[in-house]
Parts: sequence; structure tokens; C-alpha cells
Amino acid sequence: MVKIVLIIFAVALTYPLLLVPKTIQTYEAVHEPLVRETAQKRSETVYLAKQDPVSFLLLGVDQRENDRGRSDTMIVLTINPGLDSALMLSIPRDTYAEIVGYGFSDKLNHAYAFGGVTTAVSSVEQLLDIPIDYFVQVNMEGFKDVVDLIGPVEVDNPFAFDEFPEGPQTLNGNQALEFVRMRYEDPDGDFGRQERQKQVVKNLISRASDLSSVPHYSSLLQSLGNNVKTNLDYESILPLQRHYRSAAESLESLRFYSGYGEIMGGVWYYRVDPEELDKISAQLKNHLEISP
Repeated sequence: MVKIVLIIFAVALTYPLLLVPKTIQTYEAVHEPLVRETAQKRSETVYLAKQDPVSFLLLGVDQRENDRGRSDTMIVLTINPGLDSALMLSIPRDTYAEIVGYGFSDKLNHAYAFGGVTTAVSSVEQLLDIPIDYFVQVNMEGFKDVVDLIGPVEVDNPFAFDEFPEGPQTLNGNQALEFVRMRYEDPDGDFGRQERQKQVVKNLISRASDLSSVPHYSSLLQSLGNNVKTNLDYESILPLQRHYRSAAESLESLRFYSGYGEIMGGVWYYRVDPEELDKISAQLKNHLEISP
């Protein structure tokens, strides 16, 4: 998802200069700084121009009018241009974790509902014990518009559900949104949904990489302006595109395997396995070149 956003932000690099003002207008609409100077787990600011390893929190928010909503999708992405690699960790939305700043624990996806992006970022940092440098928030309702503008996505459905038969198929925006949202009929639950989300994201990355294939450029920028928020500043887009694009294409997926479900107060939560959490945290720290 971050790759899609940075490619579209960097569209001015491949389109005529007359389009640059339009791209800047989009940046002004989507830019939302975090209420802090640096990531809480970092002692120094990262510099994309120096090709420092960097981390992102990707939030897919189910947002309605007059409602902040909840982050139905939470993906941590680390990119290390020196290693020419990227790691992507999908965090189960029902993960029981501390909600930083509120003095209690709850489902991790509730962090956004309680305190917005800053609380969501801080809570993920606390869970994984790593810094989150940037966030990219996408309104899931607007996700379907981006799919329709970039083009249909190709997926290989592992099992039949609703109107989706098993096997390869082509999805429009509405279909893609339903495809990535469903979890109750999936035998793997939220983990199965995460795998379907990754399929769609990777296919969109492939299509978006060829910006000349996007015929409705202005409409695409407008959709981004309405549905995307990020603390990336405009000056970061060029070094991100120049130094991190290749590494972002070498994507390795991580996931939690050893956790378990637990009902507390009549509510179902996902408990991560402490040893597995430590292992994944160490792997992410190593990728970010942070001392344990």
C-alpha cells in the first residue's frame, strides 16, 4: 500500500512538469504530521536522503461520516535500501495490546478509535518495541476508487465464498474491497484476510509501477487527496522514490503463527505468543539496524 502511495505521489517525476502543481495540491490535502518530533523508539531522526532504514505503519481505516472509525488493517513495513529488501508484518486487528496513553489494554485496532493516528502508532511501537517513522492511512471506502482508476486486479482465490468462486479472477473496486474485507467465512480468520489483502496490494503495486497505464491521472490524485493521510512531507517523496523503490519490491511477508484466542468479559481477543513476538521484534530491529 505504501508503494502505491509513493508511486502516485512521485508521478510528477514521470509526467510533464505542468502536472507538478497538481501533485503538490494533493500532498497538501493528504499531509498530516504526527504530534511528536521523532519516533518514540528512536534517539535520532531518520533521513531518507541518506538511505537510512525506515519503518511505516499502514492503516486501512473503516471510516464513515462523523465517525473516526477503526483501523481494520494494520501492516508494519520496514525498508532497508542497503540490503535492498523490505519486510511486511500484518498485525491481527484483535491483538490484545496496551493502548498507549490510556492506561489499559484492548484490541489493538481500537487504538485508532481512542486517539487517532498518534495513539495507533505509539501502541504499535509499544507492542513491537520498534520505532514507527511514518504512517500511511487509507480510507477503505476510498480504496475501491483507487482500484477502479488504476485498473482491475488479478487474484487467485484460495476458496469459494459469497460471489467469489475459487481460483483466478479479475476484480473491480467494489469487488476488491469485499475480497479484502471478508474474514468470518475464512477458515484462517483474520490471517486468511491478511493473505488476501497482500494479494491485492502486490497486484496493485505491479499495475501502479507503470504510471503510463493510469489514464485518469487527475481523478487518481483527487481520490488520493480525499482518502489518504500521511506524515511524509513532500520533500521526502523524491528520495523515497529514488532510493527505496527497488527495496520495496523485494518484499518478504511476516506473520504471527503461535498465538491463541482468549475470551475476556465476553469479548474475543488474539494473544500473541511472547517468544514469537520477541523473535519478530528482533527481526524487525535487525532489519532497521537498531541494537536490541
